Amino acid sequence: MLLSLKTAILALQTKIFYRRMLLVYSQKITTRLSYSFKHIFLRILGVDVSFTTVLEEFIAHEGPKMSYGKQPLGNEFFIQEHGLLAENGIESIEIQLKEWGSIPAFFPTIEKSSIPFDIFAASFYLLSRYEEYLPHVKDAKGRYPASESLAFQNKFLELPIVDMWAYKFKTILVQSFPEMKFPSRHMSLHNVLTVQRPFAYSQKGFFRSFLCYFQDLLRGRFKNNFYRTQVLLGIRKDPYDTFTWIVNIAKRSASKMTTFFLLGENEEYQDSLNTHRKSYQLLVKYVADYKEVGLLYSASSLTRFEALQEEVKRMENTINRKVLSAKQSNYFVNLPENYRNLIELEIEKDFTMAYHDTPGFRAGTCTPFLFYDLDFEIKTPLVLHPIALASTALNNEQPNIIEAKVQELLQRVRQVNGVFSVVLSNENFTSDDENTVWRKVFSETLQNYE
Repeated sequence: MLLSLKTAILALQTKIFYRRMLLVYSQKITTRLSYSFKHIFLRILGVDVSFTTVLEEFIAHEGPKMSYGKQPLGNEFFIQEHGLLAENGIESIEIQLKEWGSIPAFFPTIEKSSIPFDIFAASFYLLSRYEEYLPHVKDAKGRYPASESLAFQNKFLELPIVDMWAYKFKTILVQSFPEMKFPSRHMSLHNVLTVQRPFAYSQKGFFRSFLCYFQDLLRGRFKNNFYRTQVLLGIRKDPYDTFTWIVNIAKRSASKMTTFFLLGENEEYQDSLNTHRKSYQLLVKYVADYKEVGLLYSASSLTRFEALQEEVKRMENTINRKVLSAKQSNYFVNLPENYRNLIELEIEKDFTMAYHDTPGFRAGTCTPFLFYDLDFEIKTPLVLHPIALASTALNNEQPNIIEAKVQELLQRVRQVNGVFSVVLSNENFTSDDENTVWRKVFSETLQNYE
């Protein structure tokens, strides 16, 4: 009797659950379609979605449902498809922007469509970084520049546009399907710290130190040599060694923080150091005792898988645990090779999805998303963590401009309950006057924001 009652309750709960779940009808359920729908519904809005190609199942469904195709079936909730999600391969696409209220949008639809553009195709275009697979002009270092992107050219790079579309779409769904329940979601902070040069003067060895002495002497940087001498004699603390201060701030905070250490060669020979030294390994372990540590993989590992594999292995041996997060040291995102290599090494998260010199959301979202490999047409397990701002994008800006930009981007992420991340460096926290603003941003704004 009791078992029968439990079975009946479970059946009722299951029925209620499926009545609240959105069912999507499409003539063809592609990997692209599933990927885009899942990001908007599951990752951003927190509700699941199911799919069917069977018309009878769609008609019989008693809960929320919508069709996605060229034409509506009847008077149902309908969104006209652009066609991108049914395609394979990569082709140049002509894009014209229009306004959805006050929000930019593209891939317009017919009047019968419940919203005036294909939100799923537009989101896929941005999330997959479709435009980065197309021919484009690279910057001096071979990177995809912000100026080539649709978002930059149409002035919406600093908007988490996919999340904004999703929340506006949610409002329309609730009006059509009051029974749909969306869980509450709150903005979170994930601080990102990169360590390419943990020390300005120490731990570099005799030859590198001698070379730096000589170069500063030729350039008339006598003050640098004075400080270098004090540091090497143990009279003064190395200015880049800000890790005790960083860890003390991070320990008191509920915000997440991932610190990325470079184990490969730096771009400049004199900036590199022997990462096999015990002092360096102790530094990495010290930070790893309190917050997550990831790998800042070098430029040489971009073209040599064996180099990347070795860097990952060395980091794992140092911290005595698996490396879960990675970031490219100079923001190279060579699609799809970079990410395929990380997947092969079982890296779970990447934090390179940003522009080094321009604030904004490179993939149009402030919600972590899965990497979609356009060449193989597969959704991968690698989670790409969007970055709103790298400190290098605001080099030489006045403190008030820096603070205002951080607050502006943070407020936009807060409005869509996303994840706000800024990439900083240990070099941003030296005692120099120009770094006062970064110390304030890190110790106050990026910790427990309410």
